[in-house]
Amino acid sequence: MPESYAGKINRKLLKKQRIIAAAAGREPADLVLKNATFVNVFSNELSTMDIAVAEGLIVGMGSYQGRSEVDCTGKIVLPGFLDAHIHLESSLVSPTEFVKAVLPHGTTTVVTDPHEIANVMGTDGIEYMLQATEDLPVDVRFMLPSCVPATPLDESGAILDYRAIDSFYDHPRVQGLAEMMNFVGAINGDEQTVEKIVAAQAHHKKIDGHAPDLQGNDLNAYIAAGVYSDHECHDVKDAIAKLERGQFIMIREGTAARNLEALMPLLTGKYADRCMFCTDDKHPNDLLEKGHIDYIVKKAISLGADPITAVKVACHNAARYFLLNNRGGISPGYLADFVIIDNFQDFNIEQVYKKGVLMVDHGEIQDFPSPEIEPYLVERAHKTFHVAALTAEDFAEKRPRGIIGMVDGEITTVDAGYSDRIDVEYDVLKIAVVERHKNTHHIGIGYIQGYGLKSGAVATSISHDSHNIIVVGTNETDMAAAVNRVVELNGGIVVWDGGQSVAEVPLAIAGIMSDEPLVTVNEKLETAKDAAHKLGVNPGIDPFMTLSFMALPVIPSLRITTRGVFDVTTQSYV
Repeated sequence: MPESYAGKINRKLLKKQRIIAAAAGREPADLVLKNATFVNVFSNELSTMDIAVAEGLIVGMGSYQGRSEVDCTGKIVLPGFLDAHIHLESSLVSPTEFVKAVLPHGTTTVVTDPHEIANVMGTDGIEYMLQATEDLPVDVRFMLPSCVPATPLDESGAILDYRAIDSFYDHPRVQGLAEMMNFVGAINGDEQTVEKIVAAQAHHKKIDGHAPDLQGNDLNAYIAAGVYSDHECHDVKDAIAKLERGQFIMIREGTAARNLEALMPLLTGKYADRCMFCTDDKHPNDLLEKGHIDYIVKKAISLGADPITAVKVACHNAARYFLLNNRGGISPGYLADFVIIDNFQDFNIEQVYKKGVLMVDHGEIQDFPSPEIEPYLVERAHKTFHVAALTAEDFAEKRPRGIIGMVDGEITTVDAGYSDRIDVEYDVLKIAVVERHKNTHHIGIGYIQGYGLKSGAVATSISHDSHNIIVVGTNETDMAAAVNRVVELNGGIVVWDGGQSVAEVPLAIAGIMSDEPLVTVNEKLETAKDAAHKLGVNPGIDPFMTLSFMALPVIPSLRITTRGVFDVTTQSYV
């Protein structure tokens, strides 16, 4: 029987009375961190006193006794860290595995944009991620995807207008509308684009931005449309122009893009209050070897940032921006989310508490249950491939096609002319995108230079943002075989040579995430990278991540879609 309103109020009354009694010192607290030196994000200084916790909340700082007491002499206590913008799918693992990876690094809240899985499964993908993150010991908040598909040129698994996502704004963990990548539509007042902004504002929600190098009146128009933040700043001039116009700046340091060094001048008294940290995309190897938000804080301090400023940017500022008013600080009434470190220089995380419960002790994480997901959604997520078996003939093409010229260390490309054949000696390989959502048999074919493959083929179902199957190869037979193997796996990464799969990473959840543990996925991924490089892939690129961006038709100059090679600059097929 559902709880009545009166019953709910009475239950909360009893809890509040217990909090007040512990705060006043009339009752012992549940937990007291004794002699705690902590970062006070309100006065911008280190304070030393006891921190008392009851009912999962901080109830006071001063002198307290508790049922459980932990001596923090010589340590520094920080508020739990918050990632302001991430795609959980980029970790290539389930949300449960992601949490196991980031909690030991002090992350207690993340704000995710599920646009990767939404491009595959539509609103079912959003619902899947909401259920898969329920009651995890890292609080997962959501921004609803604004651009599914990223552009009308893409063939994704769904098309989401404002009506499709509107009901999700009522979910208690939804904070707003995610990165508005279609800045052209916003600037030009495109009806469908602006509808999404207006709808988000009608629900009193935030709207995040995505507008690299936007300037002048175009930038004014974008912000006037209602976009509150940006995470695409790669130089200080761009960031300050946006900050001066009222936007909040998310300083990004992830796997695909690293902007911290360039934006270090923002971490000063003049600008820091308008900044927060985010990772955007974080791959398994980075999570395991470098860390998460703690890595950014440590790096910022090593580059000269004031430690208290760096910590504040890592928690308090994002909490304020997203109106998460009970986290991001150590104060009465705030969640008891703590990170205990040895010192600011070494920045070794010794313990992590979530709502007053010790979840990580010197790297050892406490067990926690995985959320229950409706069977329908589990089955739906594992059946997202609708592709007939392919043969070499499906990739045959005698007409000249555009050559996508790769640029070392970048995901931008150049126009490298035309070709009508594969020429391995000159590093001209065939590239294709196979539509996989609706069995249309649409296959876009082109050529690519700079990838370096000398034998076989590489295929992956991670291809931004529509996540069709992208494949590059030295011959059509291996290309077809690699794609067919991806379909057999229900998604994944396949390195194919000599008539067999020489390495593969199964990604059975929507073709973009694995059911396996993070360590296992990382081992398979690193093995696959090695296999691809041994087949000749340019050592200066990530064989799969770089390839996945070749399908995103919003980044200059040439891209490949299910309809062929597309020139982003001229907005025409070549």
